Amino acid sequence: MRAGCGFPAESRPMQGIAVIYRFEDFLLDDERRELRLRGAPVAVEPQVFDLIAYLVAHGDRVARKEDLLAAVWKTTFISDAALNTRIKEARQALGDNGRDQRLIRTVHRRGYRFVGAIEGGPEAPDAADVKARATLPAKRRGRVRFCTTSDGAGVAFATTGEGPPFVKVANWLTHLEYDEESPVWRHLIEAFSRDFTLVRYDERGAGLSDREIGDDEFGLEPWLRDLEAVVDALECERFPLLGISQGGAVAIAYAAAHPERVTHLVLQGAYARGRARRGPEQAELSRALIALTRDGWGVPESAHAQLFAARLIPRGSGEQLRWLVDLQRLSASRDQAVRFRNAFADLDVDQLLPRVQAPTLVLHSQRDQTVPFEEGRRLASRIEGARFVQLDSDNHLILEDEPAWPVMIGAIREFVGIARPA
Repeated sequence: MRAGCGFPAESRPMQGIAVIYRFEDFLLDDERRELRLRGAPVAVEPQVFDLIAYLVAHGDRVARKEDLLAAVWKTTFISDAALNTRIKEARQALGDNGRDQRLIRTVHRRGYRFVGAIEGGPEAPDAADVKARATLPAKRRGRVRFCTTSDGAGVAFATTGEGPPFVKVANWLTHLEYDEESPVWRHLIEAFSRDFTLVRYDERGAGLSDREIGDDEFGLEPWLRDLEAVVDALECERFPLLGISQGGAVAIAYAAAHPERVTHLVLQGAYARGRARRGPEQAELSRALIALTRDGWGVPESAHAQLFAARLIPRGSGEQLRWLVDLQRLSASRDQAVRFRNAFADLDVDQLLPRVQAPTLVLHSQRDQTVPFEEGRRLASRIEGARFVQLDSDNHLILEDEPAWPVMIGAIREFVGIARPA
């Protein structure tokens, strides 16, 4: 093991040209990873999007199973059932089916081919799009890699920046590729990548990590294995650990289990007890939110989308709120989102708090509507020697354009020994 991370941060070239394909009433923008039908976005999971994009881009030939596994799954094996499921979902997204095979045709014993009439090619994005993509410097953009956990789950991770490692525990609503452009996460990645090699990953069931997981793979122990696999794959020996929201519970569990590896523990908007563990009122709220998730996950006009945004970033801009809804659709399926909510509600690391030995900084918004302020104070009071910083904000996720942001990032830099302005 080494004090730093075994893999150097790798840059990804900025994409100045978008590849846009048009077929029937659909538009597929491979650079922006958008599928639209008559101008309206089509909700499609990232892996299904990748499958459609590959078939469209290679419509001049039959795509063999081996081709799809290498391009979409980044592996050499996946069950026929899993592949067939994704093909079915791709057809459904395009209004196609296995009987008609209007756009995606099965070529017996050979593979699949996109047979729709395609128009398109390289198109220059507009100036606003270029400006948005240029926000994070190219040298700080992360290349996605994969590792396997001790129980066989595939986990996607990325590193950005240079310097000693700083590990961010996965939390809800992340997607490694989209987070670098998102106004919800972009500023955090930029800030930590100035001084550190920032390590991020998507937890199992979300983002670019394995989506095909069972009910027993949602919870503290599986998420702890995800974190362990990532830091082991990168050969990180000692590092600060950042836990945001429910990622805080995983960070606490890791710090308690591996005190020799965590130099500093930073918890923002975090909690030790899920809603189901906080009494009858919070348990009832949890059940209501789960029902709303089941009904409207990733649907912009739904009551769930409006309530979700109002509770998570009530002071967010229109752009930030739109990204939040997009992240719902991109980060996890509706069924997986329900499983996540159930698991979050049942989290409980309260008994582990006295076992945390690392110096700990707890930051919490005073008017946080997602995780009550009292939960943050409770964390700080039960971790010996913890420092508590209250943030003057209504938002659960601290945004770049609010006064609490420089306070938060400044406190973290001072805590881990980096003194420089935000």
